[in-house]
Amino acid sequence: MAAGRARRLLGSLWLALLLGQPQPSAAAARSGPRNPLTGSVVRTFTPFYFLVEPMDILSVRGASVIMNCSAYCETPPKIEWKKDGTLLNLVSDDRRQLLPDGSLLINSVVHSKHNKPDEGYYQCVATVESLGTIVSRTAKLTVAGLPRFTSQPELSSVYKGNSAILNCEVNVDLAPFVRWEQERQPLVLDERVFKLPSGALLVGNATEADGGFYRCAIESGGTPKYSEEAELKILPDPEEPQSLVFVRQPSSLTKVTGQNVVFPCVAGGFPTPYVRWTKNGEELITEDSERFALRAGGSLLITDVTEEDVGTYTCIAENENETIEAQTELAVQVPPEFLKRPANIYAHESMDIVFECEVTGKPTPTVKWVKNGDVVIPSDYFKIVKEHNLQVLGLVKSDEGFYQCIAENDVGNAQAGAQLIILDLDVAIPTLPPTSLTSATNDHLAPATTGPLPTAPRDVVATLVSTRFIRLTWRTPVSDPQGDNLTYSIFYTKEGINRERVENTSRPGETQVMIQNLMPETVYVFRVVAQNKHGHGESSAPLKVATQPEVQLPGPAPNIRAYAGSPTSVTVTWETPLSGNGEIQNYKLYYMEKGQDSEQDVDVAGLSYTITGLKKYTEYSFRVVAYNKHGPGVSTQDVVVRTLSDVPSAAPQNLTLEVRNSKSIMLHWQPPPAGTHSGQITGYKIRYRKVSRKSDVSESVGGTQLFQLIEGLERGTEYNFRIAAMTVNGTGPATDWVSAETFESDLDESRVPEVPSSLHVRPLVTSIVVSWTPPENQNIVVRGYAIGYGIGSPHAQTIKVDYKQRYYTIENLDPSSHYVITLKAFNNVGEGIPLYESAVTRPHSDTSEVDLFVINAPYTPVPDPSPMMPPVGVQASILSHDTIRITWADNSLPKNQKITDARYYTVRWKTNIPANTKYKTANATTLSYLVTGLKPNTLYEFSVMVTKGRRSSTWSMTAHGTTFELVPTSPPKDVTVVSKEGKPRTIIVNWQPPSEANGKITGYIIYYSTDVNAEIHDWVIEPVVGNRLTHQIQELTLDTPYYFKIQARNSKGMGPMSEAVQFRTPKAESSDKMPNDQASGSAGKGSRPVDVGPDYKPPLSGSNSPHGSPTSPLDSNMLLVIIVSVGVITIVIVVIVAVFCTRRTTSHQKKKRAACKSVNGSHKYKGNSKDVKPPDLWIHHERLELKPIDKSPDPNPIMTDTPIPRNSQDITPVDNSMDSNIHQRRNSYRGHESEDSMSTLAGRRGMRPKMMMPFDSQPPQQSVRNTPSSDTMPASSSQPCADHQDPDSSSGAYLGSAQEEDAAQSLPTAHVRPSHPLKSFAVPAVPAAGSAYDPALPSTPLLTQQAPSHPVHSVKTASIGTLGRTRPPMPVVVPSAPDVQETTRMLEDSESSYEPDELTKEMAHLEGLMKDLNAITTA
Repeated sequence: MAAGRARRLLGSLWLALLLGQPQPSAAAARSGPRNPLTGSVVRTFTPFYFLVEPMDILSVRGASVIMNCSAYCETPPKIEWKKDGTLLNLVSDDRRQLLPDGSLLINSVVHSKHNKPDEGYYQCVATVESLGTIVSRTAKLTVAGLPRFTSQPELSSVYKGNSAILNCEVNVDLAPFVRWEQERQPLVLDERVFKLPSGALLVGNATEADGGFYRCAIESGGTPKYSEEAELKILPDPEEPQSLVFVRQPSSLTKVTGQNVVFPCVAGGFPTPYVRWTKNGEELITEDSERFALRAGGSLLITDVTEEDVGTYTCIAENENETIEAQTELAVQVPPEFLKRPANIYAHESMDIVFECEVTGKPTPTVKWVKNGDVVIPSDYFKIVKEHNLQVLGLVKSDEGFYQCIAENDVGNAQAGAQLIILDLDVAIPTLPPTSLTSATNDHLAPATTGPLPTAPRDVVATLVSTRFIRLTWRTPVSDPQGDNLTYSIFYTKEGINRERVENTSRPGETQVMIQNLMPETVYVFRVVAQNKHGHGESSAPLKVATQPEVQLPGPAPNIRAYAGSPTSVTVTWETPLSGNGEIQNYKLYYMEKGQDSEQDVDVAGLSYTITGLKKYTEYSFRVVAYNKHGPGVSTQDVVVRTLSDVPSAAPQNLTLEVRNSKSIMLHWQPPPAGTHSGQITGYKIRYRKVSRKSDVSESVGGTQLFQLIEGLERGTEYNFRIAAMTVNGTGPATDWVSAETFESDLDESRVPEVPSSLHVRPLVTSIVVSWTPPENQNIVVRGYAIGYGIGSPHAQTIKVDYKQRYYTIENLDPSSHYVITLKAFNNVGEGIPLYESAVTRPHSDTSEVDLFVINAPYTPVPDPSPMMPPVGVQASILSHDTIRITWADNSLPKNQKITDARYYTVRWKTNIPANTKYKTANATTLSYLVTGLKPNTLYEFSVMVTKGRRSSTWSMTAHGTTFELVPTSPPKDVTVVSKEGKPRTIIVNWQPPSEANGKITGYIIYYSTDVNAEIHDWVIEPVVGNRLTHQIQELTLDTPYYFKIQARNSKGMGPMSEAVQFRTPKAESSDKMPNDQASGSAGKGSRPVDVGPDYKPPLSGSNSPHGSPTSPLDSNMLLVIIVSVGVITIVIVVIVAVFCTRRTTSHQKKKRAACKSVNGSHKYKGNSKDVKPPDLWIHHERLELKPIDKSPDPNPIMTDTPIPRNSQDITPVDNSMDSNIHQRRNSYRGHESEDSMSTLAGRRGMRPKMMMPFDSQPPQQSVRNTPSSDTMPASSSQPCADHQDPDSSSGAYLGSAQEEDAAQSLPTAHVRPSHPLKSFAVPAVPAAGSAYDPALPSTPLLTQQAPSHPVHSVKTASIGTLGRTRPPMPVVVPSAPDVQETTRMLEDSESSYEPDELTKEMAHLEGLMKDLNAITTA
C-alpha cells in the first residue's frame, strides 16, 4: 500500500511538471488550496444550478407554448428535455425545438380526443461532462378540451336592487376563456358585474340598465363558440315583502397557496338584503382590506390565499324582516417547501455519509433522490433514513456527483441538490467535520504530519460470529508494541463486491470492534489498518468470515392498519405473515406516542387489538412483530394514527380582567395546559353576568385569540366572568368566576396630569437610566411622558415616551458632566407640572457599570461579555383584594416583544409589614404574571429578572401596588364592658380592632340587648364613627343584664359580629350623683343626649324616654320655655364676648400680621410655647374643608384620625410637635372625660385642633336640609388672618401648615351651609352626591366607596350619622371666628329654621362652649 501511495505521489509530480499547473480539465471540479504535505490539489465545489425552471401551463389547441429552462455553470451545460420520464429527440422533431437558452418551444399544440401528444409532464435535464447532471422540477402542460357548455343562460328576472346570476358552466380548463356579451356587445366586468371562476355571471344591485339579452362565448382559439341567448328582466319593487332565499350558495373549496378564491353568495328578497361574512364566528372586515373584498353584492373574493385563511366561512343575508345563513369550508394545500436543503460534502472512500433533506407541505410530500439525473434505488448501500435523508455506505470513487432531493405532493414539486467530492486518502478534508458525516468515519478528518507510519496489525481473528454481527480482535503492530496511541479502521465488504465500508475503534489502544447490521449467511472480507498521528499505516491481510444462517423466524405481518375508535382508543388490525416459518404462537403489538422515546407493548393472540387509555387527539405509531417457536420475527413498518378529538379536559389558564373604562372590560387568558386540549382549539366561550343578578348570564363566543374586549357594560357595576375553550366537539370546563367592577366614571382629560409621584436617575459613563412612577391621582388621563435633559438646563433635549413606560435610558452623553433632568406627564390638554432631578455622569475610568449585571449569588461570576439586561417598565395592575397582575417589557426582545427562545422570567414580591417578610417567587414564560393569594389592603413591591440559559439579569426596578380592601373577615376582639365610676347607669365598652381588618376601619357598631336570643334587628344600636376603641352607653336600666356585640366596618362593608358579652348594671344609684344627672333626658356634665332616629317608635306605655322614664306633656312645655330662655341669654353673652375680643389692641397685633405673612408665604413656624394664646372656637361652616386622614406612614390604624366629638369634652388638642412635623399626628380620642380638659389644654397651648366630621348619609325622613353654598371657594381663600382674628402667631403658623397640606393633596372642598350656625356638629349635612371614590386610587384614601347599605333599626342611640349608607369621616379645619356683623347676620338668617324642639339636642354643646368662652376671657 505504501508503494502504491508513493507511485501516486510521483505521478502527481510528473503531471505537474509536464502540464505546468495541477489543474484538471475545465469540465472537472475547480482547483482549491494545495495540500502542504503531498502537493495535491483540494478540489472545490462547482456552482451548478438552475436559473429558471419550467412551470405548469394551460394552453389551447393550435397555440404555441414555451417551457422555460436555464441552467448555470462555469462550463456551459448541455440542456435536454424529458416528457413523462423519457428523453425527447428534438433533432428530428418539426414542432418541438430547443431554444438557445435551453427553453423548449412547442409549435401548434396538437390535442384531440384520441391523440394528445403534447399534454404531459416535462422536465429539463442539464449535464456538464466530467462533472454531473441535474434535473429540474416537473412541469405539467394541460391542453384545454373542445369547447362545450355543461349549462347555458336561461330566462330570469330579478327585483331592482337585488342580485342575479346567469349560468354558463364549462369545463374547468375552459373557464379562463369564457367571456360575456349583453345585446351581443362585449360586457365590461367590474365589482358589480362579476364573472365566477366557473364562467357564470353575477350581476349585483341590478338596475334598469342591466336588463336585456345575454350570452357567453368560449374563445379557445379559432372561431368563438356562443351559448344560447337569455333575457334578464328587471322587476319593480313589489308591494309586499318577499322572503329571503339564496339564489346561489357557496360550496366548500380546496385551493393552493397563492391562488384566488371566490365564494359566491347570491340572495334575493324584498326589502333588498344586505350580505356580510364571518370567519370562524368572527366578523370579516372587507372594507379597506387588501385581500378580502365583496363582489356583485355579496360574493366573497380572497386573493393570494395563505394557510391562515383556512376555516369556516358564513354568508349572512339579512334585511329588516329576517336573516338567513349559509356556511362553507375553505381548505388550503401547500406545495412542497424545503426546510433544510442538502449540503455539499467532502469525503474519503469507504466513508459513510448522509445527505439531509427536510421538506414540508400539505398534503405531506413524498421524497425521492436522484444522482446525476438517475433515480437512486434503495439498496444495502443506499438507504433512506429518517424519512427523507439519503445515507450512502462505503463510498467509492464512482459515487461522486450531484445528488438531488425531489419532493412532490398533489399540488406541486420542488428539487434541491448538493455535490459530493471524494478526496484521496492523503488529502485532508479542508473543513471541520460536517454534521452529515457519521460518527464512525469522522476520524479520517484529521490532517496527517510527516513521520513513521505503523505497520500492519497482527493476528486478526473473528472471536464471535452471529447471524447479523461479527466481533473482530487483533494484536498491535510490530512497529508499536504498546499501541496506546493507535486507532484502528476496520474495512469490510461482501465477497465479490468492491464497495468497502469502514468502522473505527471508539478509543485509542482498543484492539477489538463489533461489526453490526450484517446479512445472515453471507461471506464478508475484513482488513484492519492502524493509524497514528502521522497517518494510516499498512493494511492487515484480508480475513474472510461467513455469518451464521438466520433462524427461521416469521416475516412481517402484512396489511397492518390502525384507526381511532374514540378519543382514547385505537384499533389495530393485521394479517398472518406470508412466511411464518412455522406456527405463529402470538403477536406483540408495539405502540409509542409520537415524539416520545419509550415504546410500550402488549401481547396479542389474534389479528386485531384495541388499545385504550390513550391521550386524546394525540399521534401514536404502531408496529406488530410475529413470534414463532424460534422467537420474534421481522417487524412491520410503523403506522401512525391520531386519536379522535374531544372537548378540552381543562379550563383556560391565567384569566385576568382589566377594566378599560366605565363600560368595557378587557379579558386576557392563556390556553388550557398542554396535553388537555383534546383537539384543535377553535375558539373560546366567555360567559359573564352581574354579581347582583347571577341568573342573568350573557355569552360571547370569540376566536382563537387570547383576549377579548367586552363592551356595553353598565358603569360602576361589578361583573363576574368565566371562560371555556372549545373544539369541534364542544365546550370544555370553564374557569372559576372572576370579578371586576367597571369604573363609576371615565378618566378625566379636561385638565393636565398631575406631577409624577417619583423620579429616579442612575448615572453611568455615557448614559443615565431614568425611572419614574405615575401621578398619584390616576383619575386624570396620562398619554405619555416628556423627558427633558441637558447640561445645566433640562431644555436642551426632549424625548417623549408612551404612557405605559416607566424606564428610559438617555444615551450618548458626555462623561463627568452635570445633567439636569425633568419629567412631565402630558395628555391632549397639555403638559403637567415637571419633576426635576440632576445627575453627574461617571468618568471614563469608572468601570463600575458592570455592577448592573452581577447576579445575586454566593459568589460573583465574571461579567458576561453580553450580559442580560433586566426587564423594564414593570407595572402592577391591581385586579382585586388578593390579585395583582404584573406586566413588563424586555428590551432584549425584538420590537414586537415576541419570545422565540428558551428564556424565562422570575417574578418576586413581598410586603414590608412585617419588616422581615421573605420574598416569594414564581417563574413565567410570558411578559406578564398573575400574582394571587395576596392579603387585602396591603402594599406589595414587585420586581422581575430574566434568565436565559446560564445567564441572568439583575432584578428590575420595583413596582408597587396595594391590593383592594375587603370587608373585615374577623370581628373586633377583646370586648370588655365596665361600669363608669360614679355613674351606675353608664357603662364603657372597650375593644381591640379585628385581627383581619382588610382595610381602614371607618367605624364600629355596638349592638346591645337584654335578651341574648332576640333577633338582631331588635337589638339597640350604637354607631361609633372612626377607629375609636372605647364608647360610653348611658341611661341603662339598673340591675339589668345586658348583652353586647360589636361589628367593625370599612369602606367595603360590615364584618362579622363578635361573640355576645354579658354585663349586669349595678343595683342602686351612687349617693354622690348630681341632681341634674338623674333626669333621664338631661344633657349635663358627662352625659350625652339620646338620638332617637326618625324610625323610632315610643313604647306603648307612652314613655318618651328610651328606658321608660315617664315625662308628662306639661313638664315638656315648661322645660322648653326654660331652654329657650337660656339659649337667648347664651347667644347675647356670646355676641358680647366676640365684640370684646375683636376690639382688643395689644402688642400681639404685630405678631398677627407676621403670622399672616407666614400663612401666605413661608410655612416654617418658629416660636415657643410661651407665646401661645387660646384659640378662637367659632367655626366657619361655609369653609368646611375635606382633608386626608392618613398623612403618616405609621401603620398603626388606631392613630390615623380622630372623629369630631359632640362637645368640648371630645376635642383633643394637638401637641406643639405638629408645628415641626405636621405629618406626625399625635391625636388620640379621649372619650367622655372631664369637661374642663379641653378648655384647659386649649387655653394653655393656643392651638386650633384639626377635627374630623363624619358625613353619614341621613335617612330621607330626617328633616335635615342640604343647601350647598352658591359662592363656593377653595380652601386657600378662607382668609385666616382677617382683622377680627385672635392675634395669635401660633394659630397662623398652624393654619399655614395645614394649607400647605391641602395644596399638596389638591383635594376638593366641601362647602356646607347648615340650617343653624351652631347645629352642624349635631346634625351634619349630607354631602353632595357623586362623591364616590374609586378605591384603586390611593391619592385620596378617605373618599372611599360606600359600604353596602344596612337597614335602619327601630332603636337608635345618640350618634353622629346613621346606619344607612355610611361614609367615612372627613377632617375639618377650624377657621377663625366671624366678625360681629357676620354673626348677627347668621343668627338672623337662621331664625326661620330654628325650631324650639331642636334646642334640646343643643344644650350639651352650648354649655360646653360657654365654659370654654369663660376660660378664654379669664386667660
